[in-house]
Amino acid sequence: MTLQEKLAQLVGFWGKDDGEAVAPLQGEFPQTPDLEAATLHGLGHLSRAYGTRPVDPVERAKWLWDFQRRLVRETRLGIPALVHEECLTGLSAWQAATYPVPLAWGASFDPDLIAEMAAAIGRSMSELGIHQGLAPVLDVVRDPRWGRVEECISEDPYLVGSLGTAFVVGLQSAGVHATLKHFVGYSGSQGGRNFGPVHAGIREVADVFLVPFEMAVLDGGARSVMHSYAEIDGVPVAADPGLLTGLLRDQWGFDGTVVADYFGVAFLHLLHGVAADLGEAAGLALAAGVDIELPTGDAYLEPLAARVRSGVVDQALVDRAVLRALTQKAELGLLDATFDGEPPAAVELDGPEHRRLAARLAQESVVLLSNDGILPLSDGPRIAVIGPNADRREALFGGYSFLNHVVSLHPGVEPGISVPTVRDAISVEFPDGVVAFAQGCAVDDRDASGFPAAREAAAQADVAVVVVGDQAGLFGRGTVGEGSDRDDLELPGMQRALVEEVLATGTAVVLVIVSGRPYAVGWALERCAAVVQAFFPGEEGSPAIAGVVSGRVNPSGRLPVSLPRSAGAQPYTYLHPPLGGGSDVTNLPGRPTLPFGHGLSYTTFAHEDLSVDDCEGTAGLVVARVRVTNTGERAGDDVVQLYGRDVVASVTRPVAQLLGYRRVHLEPRECVTVEFTVPAARLAFTNRAGLRVVEAGEWHLWVGPSCADRETTAVIVLAGGEHPVGLTDVRSTTSVVRPAPTVP
Repeated sequence: MTLQEKLAQLVGFWGKDDGEAVAPLQGEFPQTPDLEAATLHGLGHLSRAYGTRPVDPVERAKWLWDFQRRLVRETRLGIPALVHEECLTGLSAWQAATYPVPLAWGASFDPDLIAEMAAAIGRSMSELGIHQGLAPVLDVVRDPRWGRVEECISEDPYLVGSLGTAFVVGLQSAGVHATLKHFVGYSGSQGGRNFGPVHAGIREVADVFLVPFEMAVLDGGARSVMHSYAEIDGVPVAADPGLLTGLLRDQWGFDGTVVADYFGVAFLHLLHGVAADLGEAAGLALAAGVDIELPTGDAYLEPLAARVRSGVVDQALVDRAVLRALTQKAELGLLDATFDGEPPAAVELDGPEHRRLAARLAQESVVLLSNDGILPLSDGPRIAVIGPNADRREALFGGYSFLNHVVSLHPGVEPGISVPTVRDAISVEFPDGVVAFAQGCAVDDRDASGFPAAREAAAQADVAVVVVGDQAGLFGRGTVGEGSDRDDLELPGMQRALVEEVLATGTAVVLVIVSGRPYAVGWALERCAAVVQAFFPGEEGSPAIAGVVSGRVNPSGRLPVSLPRSAGAQPYTYLHPPLGGGSDVTNLPGRPTLPFGHGLSYTTFAHEDLSVDDCEGTAGLVVARVRVTNTGERAGDDVVQLYGRDVVASVTRPVAQLLGYRRVHLEPRECVTVEFTVPAARLAFTNRAGLRVVEAGEWHLWVGPSCADRETTAVIVLAGGEHPVGLTDVRSTTSVVRPAPTVP
């Protein structure tokens, strides 16, 4: 291979237009060259062939097959391009199914469902000739002010890792390579600001940020990793060989490809200031272990070629990356592909299977935060549906949904999928009820002119369902999303004032929050008859919300993040050490409004008789059993949560830590025993020497409806010496559900 042919395999091509800003600082880069000229020597990746603008998927598939045939037949090496797309909430393409955001995955606590969803997404991608998906996001939530919280799964690294690994397994079962992002530390940015510097110590990096990536690489077999835009303690990850090579490859044994986040290599020069020009940036990234520059070759083409020819960059580094890129293409069958066959003549990207999975995930992810008994509503009430998110399809989707990511930039283009609004779904759910509607205000402005209509609608109703929350958008075009950070955690705009106006009428208020982050709504929990949280629930989200309101759906979602008390209390995590959650040495309260794991149901569950087998020591397994009973009068799902606390250790430890969880469905009065087998790695932490170990000592275990509620408890003592945890140690807790005698 010539140098030009090698470098061609290390870059992408993105047929973007200047007006389509869907990546950071996209306008700072030169206009994309002509595709034919850009691919004379081949091409590594074709960036977002379906996901850049609304295109008919069948027509685009015809174009893609023709393009691939040209690469095979008219370039010297005859190697097709690898096609990648965004797929965080479903394939990001026109007419494709759009699922709930990852924060809703976390609320479901259902890895099997996440794997099933990802497999369905992968099948759609594979049918269209797409080889790699830029998901899942494994960033651990550290500050809800950060705009990309909606793309994250949870504030708990184990929940992130287990659900993220399930997504990887599901997507790759369909022959589509998953991409873990953003490796690593991105969500720890200063002040919750996108791209902000990360000031994390070795323990936070190792015991929080790295845990989900380790699980997805070693247990999920992920085939690609995307570097983070972040700098950690002054070193940009894209230029850090210690992370991208020393840890990821040498320690973990990862043998896939490392791809750049869009324009991330150039940002070493343009934003971080650690490279004098694009050529130096390319040399730093390549040496660190970034194999593929995406979305285009701004640094890895001519700037890198010049440094290789001058001897500044060793061509062996180019060869290393090319070997990895071609190995990935070989795994995907691309080196032997001819594309002589025809593309699909018809595709069903949002068929019954997608709708079924989207509906189930939406239903499982709705969290009932509070309820004075008003829910579920009785038949035939007079309902006023009020609020800025009550009658907007866009309100149901995250920033990387095709609707908000792309269609919003193309006025007049329809979504391409059927999306009922909450107002629509309430009307269907209560066909005999009188449903009035008033918007009241927009999501994020200061216009209160709609308040009188909202008050009038509420005053004439038995109950007001007030739907508030976010609008997802990129780089300030929304209230949440990439580059749409907040400096407070009040509901945006005039929304709190709207709720106050409706409350003042005396009509009972059911507050529905459709958002991409948790907000400080302690005031609403105290004054509203019920509060429902739905994290951007996707195309089937409105029927799920309406079903919870009517009782057709028994809510079973649990908070994957703590509900914040205020912006001033951030950053906060339930995984805090003893002095991290408020104490007598400060006048400021440290507890959140509602704890991680909280969520109500229309039935009740009892957790009793937690017992633990004799422990095998620091290197052994902890086997815990708990009796779970549906003590109510209707069927429902419980999320059984096992927590632990390392009482005394050589470094400060969290006051609570999720050790395992299991979603179980129970009929009225049904009783089961849930058995958790907790491996030593779940009890490990990074000691003073920087090693992951399990120390001897006492652990307190409990099961309850949240991290803060110890409904049934047990104590274990780990005996033996300090146990170093290695790559061969099991990382995940397993669980078994067994029938138990039913309660009379």
